[in-house]
Amino acid sequence: MTRRRTLRRVGLLLFGANLALFLSKGVVAVETGSLAVQSEAINSLADTVYSLVIVGGLYLTTRPPDFEHPHGHERIEPFVSLFVAAGIFLAGGAVIYQSGTALLAGDIEPLRSPAAVGILVLTIAAKLALYRYCLTVGRTWQSPALVATALDNRNDVLTAGAALVGVIGAAVGAPILDPLAALVVALGILHTGVEVVRDNVNYLVGAAPPDELRKEILQTALDHPDVEGAHDVIAHYVGPEIDVSLHVEVEGDRTLREAHDIESAVVTSVEALPQVDDAFVHVDPRELGEWKADEEVEQFVDPTPDDGETDSR
Repeated sequence: MTRRRTLRRVGLLLFGANLALFLSKGVVAVETGSLAVQSEAINSLADTVYSLVIVGGLYLTTRPPDFEHPHGHERIEPFVSLFVAAGIFLAGGAVIYQSGTALLAGDIEPLRSPAAVGILVLTIAAKLALYRYCLTVGRTWQSPALVATALDNRNDVLTAGAALVGVIGAAVGAPILDPLAALVVALGILHTGVEVVRDNVNYLVGAAPPDELRKEILQTALDHPDVEGAHDVIAHYVGPEIDVSLHVEVEGDRTLREAHDIESAVVTSVEALPQVDDAFVHVDPRELGEWKADEEVEQFVDPTPDDGETDSR
């Protein structure tokens, strides 16, 4: 299945699951008056709304390249993720207000409801399944929007667990645990929002990828038998994907055709890495004196078996 179809399918699944959970929690919250369940309903409402944003965002990001966007539309995804974060912060703020008001009022009714316990147990199971699924798909297809959603679902497991503790505590004679659990849910919601923003800011500002990936990019270029070394290797995020530029060093007696073939082969091999979008390779002949040491390159290259020293090869 293609990336386009996969991401759109996951977006629709998220919307359907979150809408079902919101409706279920809403009914239980109205019947029981539980603040913990109400906070979970608000959380699911936010999830439902941003699921719509994700569906629309993933539709845009998975459109094929066109004249105005020759590299495709994947760079929209970090903005989609920030909309997710905005919804998360809004939900967290609403729950804090609600639970804080109840705690300050001090008049909290005892709660005994099997339905509240049941809906929270169902939420934990559903959100755990969605977390694992979205994380797998998001990492496989390099989708920051889905990875952000996976983090939110993981946090929903924890917040639903806190709500469950509050509901059970209220049922056994400690009704104050219900709004306290709602407050814990709110703090968990806000923490997820911070994680989503932190992760996606790197995509927007063109941060470098992790060292492991940079080493893999470099080693892929050096694996070509005619490449003697490399320098000025730059890799950075452009949206969720990575653009790479580097200079490769070859013997200067190569013909123009041979140099072109080397360059094309290196470009093809680097762009074959799943995370890389575009690679730009410049060929440097030895005789022009452009071969040079590059500390950033040397730290990613394993020592040679002969003397244990590192070099640009």
